[in-house]
Amino acid sequence: MSDLTALDATELSELVANRHVSAVEVMADYLDRIALLNPALNAIVGMRDPDDLMQAARDADATPRRGWLHGLPLAIKDLVAVKGIRTTWGSPIYADFVPEADEPLAARLRASGAILIGKTNTPEFGLGSHSFNPVYGATRNPYDRGRTAGGSSGGAAAALAARMLPVADGSDMMGSLRNPAAFCNVYGFRPSFGLVPGNPDGETFLHMLATDGPMARSPRDLARLLEILAQPDPRLPHNCPRVGGFAADLSAMVRGRRIGWLGDWAGHYPMEPGILDLCHAALDRMEGLGLHVEPLSPPFDPRLLWDSWCTLRGFANAGKRRALYNDPEKRALMKPELLWEIEQGLPLTAMQVHDASLIRSDWYRTVAALFEDFDALIMPSAQVWPFPVDWRYPETVAGHPMDTYHRWMEVVVPVSLIGLPSLSVPIGFGDGGLPMGMQIIGPAGGDLGVLQLGEAWHQATNWPAQRPPLP
Repeated sequence: MSDLTALDATELSELVANRHVSAVEVMADYLDRIALLNPALNAIVGMRDPDDLMQAARDADATPRRGWLHGLPLAIKDLVAVKGIRTTWGSPIYADFVPEADEPLAARLRASGAILIGKTNTPEFGLGSHSFNPVYGATRNPYDRGRTAGGSSGGAAAALAARMLPVADGSDMMGSLRNPAAFCNVYGFRPSFGLVPGNPDGETFLHMLATDGPMARSPRDLARLLEILAQPDPRLPHNCPRVGGFAADLSAMVRGRRIGWLGDWAGHYPMEPGILDLCHAALDRMEGLGLHVEPLSPPFDPRLLWDSWCTLRGFANAGKRRALYNDPEKRALMKPELLWEIEQGLPLTAMQVHDASLIRSDWYRTVAALFEDFDALIMPSAQVWPFPVDWRYPETVAGHPMDTYHRWMEVVVPVSLIGLPSLSVPIGFGDGGLPMGMQIIGPAGGDLGVLQLGEAWHQATNWPAQRPPLP
């Protein structure tokens, strides 16, 4: 096996563009690696026939270049409909569904020359930060196959870490780009809400908690993929068009930028032993890069944030899945966590939703004031290390019982509630050899500044080069 799968996507793209390697060679190497590793990791699902993929690579070699992803194999998260590829949302309700058209995200990647080879695994309907479902089973962590890869973009993160994909898409409502990136030693970026347009079907004004975004093994690849994903859609009301690109301005001087460290919110977010130690070591290294790091007291009542989050999340899930819930046969196929989410949302009154949005608005104003003094805020990306793959979710964190199936992910809520850009960067490994990450958080619309900090960090550390113990 050659080393093509070890290259970052930008390097690989340049080789294909300059005809130093062919799309056929790239596809063959990736298919070999997937055949070797994916049976144990279960990161890529719904794979197309290898002969068809090799023919698609030959066609790519014979046609004009369409974009920087031309001839590169990509698998799309299994929450996105892709024409001709089994798309299940991790649910037995859609176990045999094959779409006849691409959703916009898949269409953008295809238009940029990517060869879509299959899907990446996800929990049922993306709920929960552990990628298991009754259709495909669980995705395992490349750094320890007995552990979870996180979620809901766990298949994407595991495939990236194992060098089975050059870059990947993901989505993030409650840390679903950030948590698996931390668990798998890669980069996951939740962009400012509205920068990457979602699917323009259905209700498009009220539900502003989730967004699609890129994952990669370097901020440069991340930025280039973001440029493809961040194409404004006039059918959506909350577009946040970018000004210029991202990759060209990535290598900026970051010395002197001020960083606010929020940590565990003065103990409100319980952390497993070793996570904060690793974060403090990373902060010391950031100061060595010329960044000014200042610890901050909790700027807002986290109990209010959690109450607002649970109300708005239940409201969103009930609205989106109510038709399925109202069908008794389909409701019987839903996992308990989804039923709980919908049943939290259905009884809500308009005034309860309004009050939750008032809290969100107060928090946004508070953060806007913080960014008058700081260029970025930093928090851990997760409260736990990658946990055993046969768990549904952690029921306690550092001795603290969790009162919901998703409370152990609460550290991501301050970002998700108000749609800020947040980059999970790898920060090394704990005593057990498991990866962890930190969130670099910017003001709304400050995506480029966050990516610049990520690039400076990557150039100083390059943690993804510490590959999993795989062939």
